[in-house]
Order: sequence, then structure tokens, then C-alpha cells
Amino acid sequence: MSDSYQIYFGGDLFDHKDLIGNELLATYLEKCSEGRYQVYLPQNLEQKDATALDIRNQDLKMVLECDVALFMFDGTELDAGAVAEFMVAKFLDIPTVIMRSDFRSSGEADVGGDDWNLMCSFYPRTEVVQFSSIIVYQEEMLAGTSLQDGMERLYTRIAAMIVEKLDLVRKASPVFQGDRSQLEALYRWALTFPAGALDSLLTDASYVEKIVDSKLNKKLIYSGGGQGFNSPSLGVIINNPTETPLLAAG
Repeated sequence: MSDSYQIYFGGDLFDHKDLIGNELLATYLEKCSEGRYQVYLPQNLEQKDATALDIRNQDLKMVLECDVALFMFDGTELDAGAVAEFMVAKFLDIPTVIMRSDFRSSGEADVGGDDWNLMCSFYPRTEVVQFSSIIVYQEEMLAGTSLQDGMERLYTRIAAMIVEKLDLVRKASPVFQGDRSQLEALYRWALTFPAGALDSLLTDASYVEKIVDSKLNKKLIYSGGGQGFNSPSLGVIINNPTETPLLAAG
């Protein structure tokens, strides 16, 4: 679909439960959104003979290219890879949904935060879907007439909650209010600072331009003047797309 949005799906992918759960949820997200959202699952591209650097660069590339992002924040400790990808997404002002289905309490909820480390909370253009997986699972499996029917009900319900938040967050006003050259400079810097040859993508002069064009066309980012990130306390000024961003106090 020309008007579809690409989702980067970040989270655990280390055992059969993670893998099949991710695949099922991705399938139901596409189904429940009637194709409005297309899901990129890192697990479907990572190869056992790839190096750690290859896998990291491949996933960061897809974070940069995605329209919206979805991160699984389950567990008493968040997956370190998902956290790193989440922070890159927020650096690029990518609309993001966090999902937590873990019914265990942890994190900083007792001091006004969330059920995860406070350093991953309070970012703009971020929505949260949180529910108790054991309760939702029992309700839908009990209502189902078979295992297959119960699974259909369960994943349809979860996907519907996420799609609602995806629709909401992608319409949130961008934080970045710079012109096109600043937007392109931001993406070039995101390809440069991780090192590890990720910046080899810049040898294609049109690579960043295509990303920015796509997001502008989908109204996920704006271009037209301004001072970089529209923050009352911190701005980003980029005078030349080949220069490193300069921080300026507001």
C-alpha cells in the first residue's frame, strides 16, 4: 500500500515463545489495521552467520527508515537492545508506542514513573499500551471455543489496542521544527555517531533524501524553518547538513 506505515518492532527474540509471539502480533497488527501498518520484524532477517556488528547496523538502519516504532517493554529488566533502539528512535523524533503486558510491578511506578527504568519514560510522541497479560489471556481463552479461537480473540484484542495508539501517536506534532537541510543533517548524524561502518550508507547521496521525502509525504515530520528541535529549554541549530549538530541553550 502506498499510504501504509512501516513499523519497527523491537523486543526480545531469544526463544520460541518470543519468536512466535512476535510473529503472531505482527500478523494481527497488519490484519487489524487492514494493511495500514506493515511490520518489520528483525528476527526475520537476522542470520546465524552474521556478525554482531552486521546485526546491529541492520537493525539501526531499519529504525532510521521506519515510520513508527513499537517496543516491547516486558520483564523486570528491559531488553538492552530494545532500549538502545528506543533511544535512537526518540533521538530522531520517531512516533513510538511502548507495550507492556508483564503483570509484575517493577521500575519507578512508586515515584510517578512507569513499570520500567525512568530513563525510558517521559519522551514526547510516545504512547503506552499496558495491560495484565494473565488477565487478558484468561478472559479470551475462556471466551474462545477452541485454542485457535482463543488465540484469535487474544491477538485481535491486543492488536486493536496497539493500532489505536499507533493512529494517535503518528498524528502527534513533531518536536523537530527545522528546515529540510536540518532534517537531513539529523539523519546523517544518526548514521555517523554509531560508527562501525553504518555511515557507509551515506555513499548513496540519495539515501537520506529518500527517507526524509517519505516521512514528509506522510506528514510524520515537518520542514519549513524553525530552530531545530522545538524545546523551551534546548534547541538544535544545524547550519550545514555536513556539520555536527550544535546545542544551543534556550
